[in-house]
This record gives sequence, C-alpha cells and structure tokens, in this order.
Amino acid sequence: MPVFQLTELLIFPPTELARSDGLLAVGGDLSEARLLLAYELGIFPWYSPGEPILWWAPAPRLVLEPQKFRMSKRLAREIRKGTFRVTMDQAFSDVITECSDIRVERNKETWITNEMRDAYIRLHELGYAHSVECWKDEKLAGGLYGVSLGTVFFGESMFSRVSNSSKVALATLARILTEWEFDMIDCQMKTGHLMSLGAQQINGQEFYTRLLEYVHRPTRRGKWRL
Repeated sequence: MPVFQLTELLIFPPTELARSDGLLAVGGDLSEARLLLAYELGIFPWYSPGEPILWWAPAPRLVLEPQKFRMSKRLAREIRKGTFRVTMDQAFSDVITECSDIRVERNKETWITNEMRDAYIRLHELGYAHSVECWKDEKLAGGLYGVSLGTVFFGESMFSRVSNSSKVALATLARILTEWEFDMIDCQMKTGHLMSLGAQQINGQEFYTRLLEYVHRPTRRGKWRL
C-alpha cells in the first residue's frame, strides 16, 4: 500500500488506504486547520525528530467510553484521600513539555518535537486542545493533554512524576466527560495500561462510523474548568 505525499492543499487520502501499520501520509504542515481536519477524519501526526511529518490512521483502534472507565479500589482511595489537587487547562504548555521531557529523561524517543509542542499550544489557545493537571505540594505531579471535537476527546499523551497522578488525571477526565455527555476518548494505540482502565479495541469500520456521528456534534470549545 503506498504512502501518500501531502501538498499545501488541505486534503487527506481516505483512511482505509492506510498501510497495515496505520501510516497514511507524509508531509504537509501542522497548521491549526490541517490538524483539526486530521482529527475530524480520525488521523493524527506522529513522527520522530528529523523525520518529515507522518500521519497515521491505525485500525483497529483503542477507545475508552468515559462512563466505562474502570476505577480500581486503590485508585478510588487515592482520589478520596485528596493526595492531588486536580485542575483543567491551567498549565497546558507545562503538561505537554513534561510529556516530552520525561520520555527523554528515561532514554525513550519522543514524538513531541518543538514544532509539535507549538502546534498544540496554538490549538489550546483556540480552545480545542485541553489538559488535566495533578498537583502535589503545588508542584505539577502528572497530567495529560489532547484535542476535543464534537463529543470525542482525542488523547495525545500523559505523564506521571508521582505514582498514580496520571491515573487520577484520566479518572477525572472520564468523570467530567461523562457529565458533559461525551461519547468517546480516542486512545489511538493499544496498551495494557489503558485496557486495564476500561479501554477496548474496536475495528476500523466501527471506529470511523462512531467518529462520523460524534465529531460533528457541538464542540465544547474554550477553557475547561472542573
């Protein structure tokens, strides 16, 4: 299956033409318009420093219905104890920076280049990208960020510097999205960690059918607050 070369035109090839590993296209840019179109179609950028921009549309897809988040007894106790102070959209740039830095510190490759970081900060400023922050002793202990369109939250990355902080962030996000009647969190790739929290893998046809319905519902744009 060929990989498509994007031009300056704001178009993507059909997602069903992606390679078996999910790679669909290369090139283009990280403009706000292109990123929003990509998410609307179920496509996201993911590439390493020094590579051209790579666009992915993997199938099957890992998703989490917010109301089906699996709360363990241990996590519930952690939340009840109030170990962390949780906020939303209070430190977006810090969260995305931490998601990158912690991978580098652990000798893992990061896809969050400076170009990617700046692009998502612009989406945040436009009210489409959001973060959840966990604070301990007034220091950022963990969190996550992603993009929201319609009733879908497209999860991008999370980090944890204190045990359970990213789980508390995700549990809080799931609770709030349930209250706001969101339908789906796109977790992108399968991981055992996310499946233990209630995520499930669905085939591409089901994912894109759901996406087409959910993404065109009204978008909760702007700064989010608990």
